Amino acid sequence: MPRTYEELAQYFAATPVQLYGVYQTWLEGSRIYGGHVHKPTTKCAVIIALKGEARFAFDGGEHYQLKPGHILIGGAHRHLEITTGTDGFQYFLAHFLPDEPADAEGQRRREDISCLETALNPELLPLMEQLLDSASAPDVLGRLNQRSLFYQLITRALQAERHHQNKDSYLLIEDAMKYIQAHYTEPLTLSKLAGLYQLKPKYFSYLFTKYTGTGPIDYLIHYRMNKAHEWLLTKQFSVAAVAKSIGYSDPYYFSRLFKKYKGIAPSQVDFDSKEG
Repeated sequence: MPRTYEELAQYFAATPVQLYGVYQTWLEGSRIYGGHVHKPTTKCAVIIALKGEARFAFDGGEHYQLKPGHILIGGAHRHLEITTGTDGFQYFLAHFLPDEPADAEGQRRREDISCLETALNPELLPLMEQLLDSASAPDVLGRLNQRSLFYQLITRALQAERHHQNKDSYLLIEDAMKYIQAHYTEPLTLSKLAGLYQLKPKYFSYLFTKYTGTGPIDYLIHYRMNKAHEWLLTKQFSVAAVAKSIGYSDPYYFSRLFKKYKGIAPSQVDFDSKEG
């Protein structure tokens, strides 16, 4: 079941994973590798094609033609056959499993596969090399570093896919996101944001939502509520003061928004409250 980069980002942001091995592998050309045809895979994988070409066929039907830059994510408990092109196939492989199985309807399963089709991103290469170098580290800090590098790799891969799918607009939307973050205390409107880039509000909103997964005003409110959450955690400021600091003169309106976006009232925020 294909997933967008937004859904994958939400999944990895919310799901802790355990790594079970990092490899760089070369397969000879014009061969069929059927090691998992009768014995299914046991782990999820991140597979990044580096050189050559290969066809990954899962369960005799679902298949992906991988070329340099293509990335597969997922695929546990699947029967797999790999057919390489004439020049062979080199790829990076990291095995992982989520710490907990999916238990909610619509949540990503271990069997699900996503394919990102982007150009080979040079920012990924040093992360892959660092992951390979740290793969055998037996100490706790070494394992922590592996997990950090893995999440950085996933983040870079999803960013590359987001840029690939938004070739003509990503620089504009990245700038708009930075503008919102720098001016979030000001009375920003959709018309004002669109006008900064000489776009009609509806089209600007479409581009912004396509890139970020949320509309520009919703993004602004989320950013404000996250900032408010940070201030409220300090227990040094009143709700009214926090509301004013992020651009709301009416503390009651701010409180309603905060509860809508965070699920709790501002007065209930503490270090054990769930981040929304």
